[in-house]
This record gives sequence, structure tokens and C-alpha cells, in this order.
Amino acid sequence: MEDIEQHIEALIFASEQSIRTEEIIYCLQAAFSHDFSEEEINRNIQHITEKYNDKKFAIGLIKINNGYQFLTKKDYHPVISLLQMQRSKKKLGQAALETLAIIAYRQPVTKPDIEQIRGVNCDYSIQKLLEKELISIIGKSEAVGKPILYGTSNIFMDYFGINNINELPQIKDFTDNSISIGEQTE
Repeated sequence: MEDIEQHIEALIFASEQSIRTEEIIYCLQAAFSHDFSEEEINRNIQHITEKYNDKKFAIGLIKINNGYQFLTKKDYHPVISLLQMQRSKKKLGQAALETLAIIAYRQPVTKPDIEQIRGVNCDYSIQKLLEKELISIIGKSEAVGKPILYGTSNIFMDYFGINNINELPQIKDFTDNSISIGEQTE
């Protein structure tokens, strides 16, 4: 197939989240009744990646969350930030951000666990995070009452540009050892 690369490019462009190689293969095989190998698709993806590495394009093909997505290049982030600030009506409040952080770092986690950490009711925050699809219900706990377990979603991974939860910053990344009280002993 001569135009397979364009079909792959169209699938990646049309996908709201990152699209995995398996999803691309499934769509192409269903559309063309032809078997495509993972190697063949990966070769085409590599060619698309190289094509968009050219400076004439403001976007690039990036691998995130074990899939592929077109994203703007870092050079254009300042202007994109202005657009995002203009559209920030949909931004998360402090309570929702705190709830999201607890879920991200403690997942799978129940609502009672989140409320114990935050010290307040978090029904509204969880509802907003579910609506924005940043978190999802991933099961039920074996604890009394079988409370719902929450975890981050693929949209969360796409939004933060990470492939897995281990790529989240660790607490040690935020501590400044240069500020301390008293003398340190070895």
C-alpha cells in the first residue's frame, strides 16, 4: 500500500489521546482487509517522526503513554500558554488538584483514604476529576463496604506527557537541601 503512511498520520492526528500501535494496526486491517505487521507500522511511524522533526513544522510526533500523539514543539509553548491561560475557565481548583495528586501518588485509592489525607469531604473534587476524565474507577476495595478504587486515566498520562506513573516527580525532587536549620553532622 503506497499511502499507508498518510493513513497512519491521519489516525494519529484524529485521535484525541495518544494512539497505540495495536490500535493503528486494528484500524488499518479493518479498513483494508490486509495484514499489517508491527514492524511495518513502526517503520512508517519512524518516517513520520523524522518528517515532523523538520523546523518548518510547529508540531512533532511524540511517543507518550505507550502511544503516539502530535504535540506542539517546545519553541511554541509560550504562545500556546497564552491560549491556555485565555481558556483557563476550565482549570482545576486547589481542592481538585490536591485530590488529583493524592490519587496519582497513592493509586489505587478509595474516597475515604483521600478524605483522611485531606481532612475534608472530596465528593465534588472526585466528581470534577471524573468529568474531566483525569481519573477513573478501577475497581472496588475488599475493605468493609467495598469502597470504589480510583486511579489516574490515560488522559491524565497524556496531559502530563508521561508514559507511566513512575515518571511523576518524587518528593525529593521538590526539597531544597541548601535550606536547613542548625549544623549537619555526618
